[in-house]
Order: sequence, then structure tokens, then C-alpha cells
Amino acid sequence: MTPEGSTHVPSFTGTTSSFSRTASGESSSDPGGRRGRSRTFCPACPPLWSGSRATATSAFLYPARGPLYDRAELRRWSLVEGSNAMEHRLFDLGDFVLQKGSVLPSARLGYTTLGALNEAKDNVVICPTWFTATPTDTATWMTGEDRALKPSRYFIIVPNHFGAAVSSSPSNTPPPYGRSTFPRVTAYDNINAQYRLVTEEFGIEKIRLVSSWSMGAAQTYAWAALHPEMVQAIAPISGSARTAHYNRVFLHALIRAITTDTDWNDGFYGDKPPVRGLRTFASIYAGWGFSEAFYREELYRGFGATSAEEFIEIFWEPFFLKCDANDLLAQIRTWMHNDLGDHPNFGGDFDRALGAIRARTIIMNAETDRYFPPVDSEYEASHIPGASTRPIPTVWGHLAPFNPTDQQFIDRGIAELLGD
Repeated sequence: MTPEGSTHVPSFTGTTSSFSRTASGESSSDPGGRRGRSRTFCPACPPLWSGSRATATSAFLYPARGPLYDRAELRRWSLVEGSNAMEHRLFDLGDFVLQKGSVLPSARLGYTTLGALNEAKDNVVICPTWFTATPTDTATWMTGEDRALKPSRYFIIVPNHFGAAVSSSPSNTPPPYGRSTFPRVTAYDNINAQYRLVTEEFGIEKIRLVSSWSMGAAQTYAWAALHPEMVQAIAPISGSARTAHYNRVFLHALIRAITTDTDWNDGFYGDKPPVRGLRTFASIYAGWGFSEAFYREELYRGFGATSAEEFIEIFWEPFFLKCDANDLLAQIRTWMHNDLGDHPNFGGDFDRALGAIRARTIIMNAETDRYFPPVDSEYEASHIPGASTRPIPTVWGHLAPFNPTDQQFIDRGIAELLGD
């Protein structure tokens, strides 16, 4: 079934490379374009800089034991990202009023969909994107016929948060709001945009589940707090409803890495981006993404690296060198200031915001996650009616959702919430 006003609903047949995409144009049931404001965009992920997310994600497919890829193989992967990319569509938001008082002119929300919306419109799952992720990335790692989120069973919407290169971002917004002048965006701004997509484009009134990782988990909490009548279940993964002080220390280091590069030029760097800053950014991230135990056990060897230093060079640097520096900083600002209580509905009361959630809730954070530790999850669960925590037993740290063994653990929790 094709939702009213949608240009098309993609089909899923089992693997990343087998996504079938066609654009059928404006819906015949909506000739005036009343709700058909989505348009197709970039069949491949936007190449913001050299390198590729495929360099990083190819190795994630396997447990980190044994030499899976040598350096040449990892670089070969960096050339074929487009072959794994889905079609991204854009939903036009018009001049979008932001929570903190700014207006983002001609705002766009990027997204992709998997599966088909059933007649009752009760098979809807939303998976918001995480830091640096396109909808392709999130769909690839959250869904599949061998995963709990099966596109053959559910209609899965993957919206891209502002700043992440597909939706309105510093790198694709014209002056005077582009580059380093891009306005501050909150998690609630992203949910307000996504709510419009879900209701105006697809006519959806109930959401079976919202689930995602990291910054996507922050949006998961915000969906449930802002629309408790709509969201039936949530599974935040390795994220939090409020960014902790220790987490902010990490984020300040990332900001300094970019802004102290002499090529930064206050964000107006033109054709000479702050590459040294991005390399430093990657080195800092390397110590936070995986756990101490991951490095102590030398699990980086499973990615073809012979040392921690080489792991940074062949894994982490390509991951961030393809990103636009202004986009990274815009997303960090959203992450840095994330606070579920920071909304007029809750008057700054974090506990009140958690208590507003009525969805069935299972929170899954890795035991070894440095910036989203389970102790924070336990506090959040204690203030959400009926919520529970399921710490992921892993040495993969924050990146646990990309380890196949940990994916199985996560899928059990999601399947429980879905009743499968």
C-alpha cells in the first residue's frame, strides 16, 4: 500500500545492495500537492569530503577477531559507498520555527522508508538517525529480514536530524544561515519536524515503536515525552535523555579540535577545510567510541590494524574526514544541550519530562559505554512508569550496536516490545 501523498514506498528484499528504488512522481490521489511535499534526493550519500563511511562500517559486519581487512581492502571499500546507498527523500517544512527562537528558512527534512504501510496504519516504526548518520546508515544497521525490525513486517521511517547533511544543515543551507551561522537546533526541533512528516505525509496517528542509537536515542526519548498519546513503545540504545557533564567534557574536546585548526576560519573555510582538526577530532573519538577493554584485548586487529595508532589511521580518520566540519559542530551543539526537561511542557523539570512518557520502555546501554553509562539509564528508567533497563554485556563500548553478538541482545529487547 502506498501512503497518500508519498512519491513512492521503497521495497526491501534482504540486503543493503538489494534495495529497489523507483520514483513514481506525484500521487494521483493528491494532484494538487496538498500533502505530496516529499521529493527524491541523492541516491548516494553526499560526499562531503574524501574517505567514506563504508571504510568504517564494512568491518563492523564481523566480530573483531582475526585480520578481516588489510589497509588496501579498507581503502577499496571507501570507493563504493554509493553502491550501498538508498534513495533519500526530502520533506519541505517551509520556514521552520525553532524552539530557541530562530527561524530556519526553507527547511527540509531528509528521510527514507522501508517496507509498506498497512491499511490500518498500525505497523509504524521510527528510527531517527544518529551523529553523522544518513538515513541509509541508520536503516542499514537497524533493520533487516534477519533483525527484529523487518521491513517485510513493519513500515519503518528513518528521518535525518538537522545538521546531518541530508536534512537542512550548515553544508547545504544558503547564506545567511549556512556554515557556522546555522542556528541552534534542539532534539525537540527534530521531533517537531518528524511529527509533521509522519502526520502530514503519511496520515499516521499511532507509532508502534521508536528506537535508535546515540543521538537517535535522545530523539527517541523526546518522541515519547512530547507525544505520549501516539508512541506505544520505545527502545533507546546507548543514549540518554539528558547529556551528562562528563559527556560534555568529551564534546568540548571535539569542538576545540576543529576550532583551533588555523584553517577553521570561523567556519568559512571554503575549499580548504580544517583537515588537521578533523584528524585530531578522530583521534579523540577513538578513545571514547570503543572501551578500554576493547583496546586492551587488541580487538582492533579484527579491522586489519596492527596497532591502536594504525586503527585510528585506517578506521577513525576516514570516518570523520568525509564529514563537513560545520555539520559536525551543529550536531554537537544539539547533543551538548540535550535535556528532555527543556521544553515548555515540562518547565525545565527533567523528572517531570521522564514521567510524561507512557510508552512501554526498555533502555539498552552498553556496560562499557563511557559517555552513556548504564547508571544514567537506571535513573531515567526509575522515573518512567514501568520502564526497565537491559545493560548490554560487551567490551565494544558505545559502538556495541555494530557488533553482531550485541545486535542479537538488542533485537531481543526490541522484539519483546513489538510483541514478536
